[in-house]
Amino acid sequence: MSTTTQPRSRRNTVFGVAVLAGLVLGALLGFIAKQAEVSWLATTLSRIGEVFVSLVQFTVIPLVFTAIVVGITSLRRLGGPRTAARLGGRTLLWFAATSLIAVLIGIAIGTIGNLGSGVRVTPSEDAVANIAERAPGDWWAFIQSIVPTNVFSAFTEGNVLQVVFIALLVGGAAYALGDRAGAFVSFNRAAFDIIQKVLGWIIWLAPIGVLGLLGNAFASYGNEFFQPLISLIVAVYLGCALVLFVVYPVLLRFVGKINPLTYFRKSWTALQFAFVSQSSGATLPLSRQAAVNLGVPRGYASFAVPLGTTTKMDGCAAVFPAVTTIFIANLNGIALSFGDYVLIVLVATFGSLATAGTTGWFTMLTLTLAAVNLPAEVIATGVAIVFAINPILDMMRTATNVGGQIAVPILVARGTGILDDEVLNSPSAAPLLEDDTEPATQESEESEKDAKVPANA
Repeated sequence: MSTTTQPRSRRNTVFGVAVLAGLVLGALLGFIAKQAEVSWLATTLSRIGEVFVSLVQFTVIPLVFTAIVVGITSLRRLGGPRTAARLGGRTLLWFAATSLIAVLIGIAIGTIGNLGSGVRVTPSEDAVANIAERAPGDWWAFIQSIVPTNVFSAFTEGNVLQVVFIALLVGGAAYALGDRAGAFVSFNRAAFDIIQKVLGWIIWLAPIGVLGLLGNAFASYGNEFFQPLISLIVAVYLGCALVLFVVYPVLLRFVGKINPLTYFRKSWTALQFAFVSQSSGATLPLSRQAAVNLGVPRGYASFAVPLGTTTKMDGCAAVFPAVTTIFIANLNGIALSFGDYVLIVLVATFGSLATAGTTGWFTMLTLTLAAVNLPAEVIATGVAIVFAINPILDMMRTATNVGGQIAVPILVARGTGILDDEVLNSPSAAPLLEDDTEPATQESEESEKDAKVPANA
């Protein structure tokens, strides 16, 4: 594991430092441009930011469409033996339940803190026109707005919400057709991989984009922009901390019937590594072994924890998009209605399940912003601004994700009667960094043996 994760960690560290440097330099140049009234510097910073926003914006539509189609069709992986289906169903239900709690916490923090209300970002004329046409709270208008009159116009005009609607229909149809839609699904998988690769290249330009965006923001608003960014960081950390250190322990204590201190003692190494690496995937071997050390049968842990790395993201897919959507809406002077908050809850609760295997903070934030019908330019600008502090946010988000990926299998195992209390209460535990190269046949045999569920479960 060390040979694969260490280079990734070094790249993440270098990238994080570069983004931080772009943030500091951009703020400094923007402050100089405002105080010294250097118009050419302010214009240059603005143009750099505009180019980066355009690069991000052109990936939004194809990314959202292919992510949803591939994610829905990926749910077929839960098929198979009846035991796997039963465990899979219970696992997904717990994923949804804890995501619901997490998103409600995010909404509460975002609304109480009134995030982003101190500074008003001025959108373009097109974005202003689109904002004026939102008609929040009108459910009939909302339904009409998501049903396109022309499939192609939804893509060419950049109507993200209509693209989401089309993707849900197409993904559902492809799922129903099964193997007959195999070629179409394969095409979408390839397209999604290509878009992800392109987006990865664009993300590497984030330090330059951050320099331009933050520089332009400070050139326009001065040091008033610091407070909204700091408040967003504090809000995300507070929301994630409540989920990780309050929600999970309460559920584990009263539903799982285990001591939360035992949970943290045996999973702390995985949580620490997740915080530092900012990658649930890189933490997967540690997360799985932590679940096993907490009494979860290895066969079920080998299924549930990998599934959780892509569909159980209470930090990235619940707390963060809820808080950030409120932040971006307030920055643009958009008042969210009660119906908008309901949509945020629905996307956070079920969106990550619908994008199994593809969910990331970028996709989930984009889907959430689209669900409340924000203009595409506002979405792209908001996401680009968040890039400035994303490395800081990602540490706590990822630790929260991993905490849920370990906690939910424990709850399911307890509910189905397969939790090993002897292993759970054992003071010693297998090393989290043990060799994970056991033969496939042995793993298969353990899966069959360990994942048995009582008939009445």
